[in-house]
Amino acid sequence: MNYHIKDEGLAEAGRLRIEWAAKSMPVLNQIKERFLKERPLEGVHVGACLHVTTETASLVQTLKAGGADVYLCASNPLSTQDDVAASLVKDSDIPVFAIKGEDNDTYYEHVRAVLDTGPQITMDDGADLVSTLHTQRKELLGNVIGGTEETTTGVIRLRAMASDGVLGYPIVAVNDANTKHLFDNRYGTGQSTLDGFIRSTNRLIAGSTFVVAGYGWCGRGLAMRARGMGARVIVTEVEPLKAIEAVMDGYQVMPMIEAAPLGDFFCTVTGDMNVIRKEHFLKMKDGAIVANSGHFNVELDLKALEELTKKKRTIREYVEEYSLINERRIYILGEGRLVNLATAEGHPSSVMDMSFANQALCSEYIIKKGSGLENRVYSVPKEIDTEIARLKLLSMGINIDTLTQEQEKYLVSWNMGT
Repeated sequence: MNYHIKDEGLAEAGRLRIEWAAKSMPVLNQIKERFLKERPLEGVHVGACLHVTTETASLVQTLKAGGADVYLCASNPLSTQDDVAASLVKDSDIPVFAIKGEDNDTYYEHVRAVLDTGPQITMDDGADLVSTLHTQRKELLGNVIGGTEETTTGVIRLRAMASDGVLGYPIVAVNDANTKHLFDNRYGTGQSTLDGFIRSTNRLIAGSTFVVAGYGWCGRGLAMRARGMGARVIVTEVEPLKAIEAVMDGYQVMPMIEAAPLGDFFCTVTGDMNVIRKEHFLKMKDGAIVANSGHFNVELDLKALEELTKKKRTIREYVEEYSLINERRIYILGEGRLVNLATAEGHPSSVMDMSFANQALCSEYIIKKGSGLENRVYSVPKEIDTEIARLKLLSMGINIDTLTQEQEKYLVSWNMGT
């Protein structure tokens, strides 16, 4: 088996952590049991570019239980959990190409290694696998039945590809599922991002001023959790509707240039580039702590920060101190990459349960429906979304009401009125 990981000796520790995470993933476990019996992915080659975490391990094990041949690489150079990668290779016979802290060249070597296997289904988090396939390995496109995309940033890129007429096969936007973005993006990002700040800095959130750039579902979750820990939260936005929502939710809203001198902590969650720029860094107070929880590190203009810097050093693991020309110090966490995965462990497994249940069921859907789908980005079918929510409630021991026949009739009638 061809693979590239840091250390096979880490497998036992990874196996135990995978087991621990799986205990909080009852929906995916139910799907895995059915997949073992029905084998809906028999013989299908799946190329996955995902964060190599304990939760992802449960997903790829589920796909393998369904009969798939799975090949996995990292979707971020700093998000790999090396013990998990080792366990997947040694205990599950799943080829993994991922090492935490790999350089950019190695990262793309790993992406290409997965593509070399000739995937029939691509599973992406950020669309790096798909974009590399379309630019460097076009000869493999004819093999591909369809793909899935996990994150907001990736869906944006894929919709741009579809709009330009270059998308070579259908993609299901897992991020669009209500059972994904309403929970993973909001509660998962909120908790895991703060976890990344706290683990890497050991600074107190209570009483601080926390600036959140972007008020999408990830920004909502982060603002909510920062306020819950006692921070004064400022939101910056470019979309009027989201800015109004932030105001109505009780946050201060202002441009980043006004927030820059006020914040103790800053975090970008926008999906765009250069959200925090030279003029913002120059206005920040001495000791400001800056991180990104959007998919790519381009949200922070690190090149501009380097130009402002007289001296740079690593003061704690994943904490870089930039001493600026104005005699102030700025601290960047996790090289500006996903702070919740670079300096913490990513989203809790109970919320990833629903996200990865979507991935598993959408893979099955692609095998069943792929030949009838066009080369565009599709939303997750409503029946899959609803079934995952039903299974999650069931696993939590929660029952809900059902509509009576009279109520169902009323909801589709126009002449019952008052």
